[in-house]
Amino acid sequence: MMEFVLVGFSDSPHLQWALFVVFFLMYVTILTCNSIIILLIRYDPHLQTPMYFFLSHFSFLDICYVTVTIPRMLMDILSQKGTISLPSCAAQMFFVLVLGGTECLLLTAMAYDRYVAICHPLNYALIMNRKVCVQLVAASWVSGIPVEIGQTSQIFSLPFCGSHRINHFFCDIPPLLSLACGDTRLNQAAVYVVAVVFVMLPFLFITASYTTIITSIVKMTSARGRAKAFSTCSSHLTVVVLFYGTASLTYFQPKKNQAQGTGKLLSLFYTILIPTLNPIIYTLRNKDILQALRKVLGKKLEAQAASRFLT
Repeated sequence: MMEFVLVGFSDSPHLQWALFVVFFLMYVTILTCNSIIILLIRYDPHLQTPMYFFLSHFSFLDICYVTVTIPRMLMDILSQKGTISLPSCAAQMFFVLVLGGTECLLLTAMAYDRYVAICHPLNYALIMNRKVCVQLVAASWVSGIPVEIGQTSQIFSLPFCGSHRINHFFCDIPPLLSLACGDTRLNQAAVYVVAVVFVMLPFLFITASYTTIITSIVKMTSARGRAKAFSTCSSHLTVVVLFYGTASLTYFQPKKNQAQGTGKLLSLFYTILIPTLNPIIYTLRNKDILQALRKVLGKKLEAQAASRFLT
């Protein structure tokens, strides 16, 4: 069976253990923080709103996204081999692409939720009912699956007759296309089409939504109302800027720089660092989440105090 070799960070052998510790701690942080957010939203009655329904799915998405890449990368650092079979490589690329597309669509759904909440507050409960929220989330998760099945199949049907060393820490389209020895023009065209549908169009919708939101906020007569309205969407806007900003830097990097590893480092930014920052952004900038967390910690401390008193 054909195998690839993920180069990863093997070109920096003196940093292997330091990288392992950093990535392991990041992974544990992502799992822990996002799990806490999901549990808080699930069990706190004050967080049973569309905005937190979307946030719980976004937290679960971050867990899935990093689980596709980080455990494999940690194993490669320990083994210092990096070999991956063709089916495993195809599966990893498929899930990375599907989850990346889901993140773009879910961020779009969250932007629409904030648009309705701020620009049409009187009709918010009617428009963003439970059925609509479930449909938006389901569409975000499912829409990219058939597309990425076709794209993954198309790429792995190409002949790889040259080097099998992938200059990346996970199986991704650009480094794989660079290893193919057949005609890849059709594949590259398909990549651009998918990028337009799942990246560019959602970004334009998010931009239009926030343009309307900011216009509505500026028109508010109450300074307190403006501050409250902006605080409800500032966390989401921060995540959108970080995700699309780093992804755009990766996309527009010249190929020469990417061959030297710049593209790999930027990919590291939006596949690992951004998911690490997401739960921190949503907790530190969200009073409802912090209040729910304090409530849980307060109950735990009270239970411990009562237990000590009884013993």
